[in-house]
Amino acid sequence: MEYIGDVFYEYGGGLYANLTNKCPCRCEFCIRDMVGALGGADSLWLRREPTLEEIKELLGEWNLNEFDELVFCGYGEPTERLEDLLATARYAKSLSPALRVRINTNGLSDLINKRDTTEDLRGIIDAVSISLNAKGPEEYLALCHPRFGIDSFDAIIDYTRRVKEVVPDVTMSIVGGTIPRQDERPCREIAESLGVKFRIR
Repeated sequence: MEYIGDVFYEYGGGLYANLTNKCPCRCEFCIRDMVGALGGADSLWLRREPTLEEIKELLGEWNLNEFDELVFCGYGEPTERLEDLLATARYAKSLSPALRVRINTNGLSDLINKRDTTEDLRGIIDAVSISLNAKGPEEYLALCHPRFGIDSFDAIIDYTRRVKEVVPDVTMSIVGGTIPRQDERPCREIAESLGVKFRIR
């Protein structure tokens, strides 16, 4: 198969899936604007998106039993390819039934896919980590520049509220040092009010 970039790569004990470089945000702190790859990858910039068949073929080259989890997180928003993500997760679990599967997301899946996407994750995805990164709509707009505008922040809150009903492990996170220190507590309180975990990464 031609090399199109690293679709799968090792990072911190997990196997990461980089299915797309598309993202509706242009976050001020985005790591992809600083380096071309992370972990065991050579390049996370894809020359083109792999087909589902190519994804499965590439996944089959890895021994999934060697990893703590499969994480959908690369140089794009994973839910930009939600159907292929879910198909890949199902295939991975067919190869390794005990494998934990996590999505690292900006929480804008419903706006991207123009529907409620949370129910799709039931029984397939074990954990979701949602990037909050701001205490309110205006702050989020200024920091993350979502193409959906000011409504993006409320969409993230709604997504979190619904996804925790179908996914057993949900965390909201912020990137330490990217927002004023005094805003960390309000972000933590948002996560707590929604009944999900909170992490500063």
